Amino acid sequence: MNPASMQLAAASGLMSLFLFIVAVAVLALLAGGFWMTSRVRYRESPRPRPEEQPKLPPEGPVHEVRENRESAEIPQIPKGDRPLTPYELTNMDTRTSASKERPRWSKGSSGSFGGGGLGAH
Repeated sequence: MNPASMQLAAASGLMSLFLFIVAVAVLALLAGGFWMTSRVRYRESPRPRPEEQPKLPPEGPVHEVRENRESAEIPQIPKGDRPLTPYELTNMDTRTSASKERPRWSKGSSGSFGGGGLGAH
């Protein structure tokens, strides 16, 4: 055997050893992942039995209610007084709107902020 082929064989053997070590490390990581998952599952509470599952109310399923809501008016500030800051405003309640007409987007609008449409021009 000449020296060039011996160097090639040595490099090939080192590369094979390196790939084997990498493969063993990947398998160890996978096995560790499965082990950790099983430990987490063991600590979780057990799944509910069929008799513990939620049940429909006696009056049957709850149905969707469609209504328009409008917000309460923002309090008016007396002239010369300072404006209210957001934390001074309480949770603004909403009430059922007298109008039954559903709000529609203007023609040519995308219908959402930043939706990518051209908007109304």
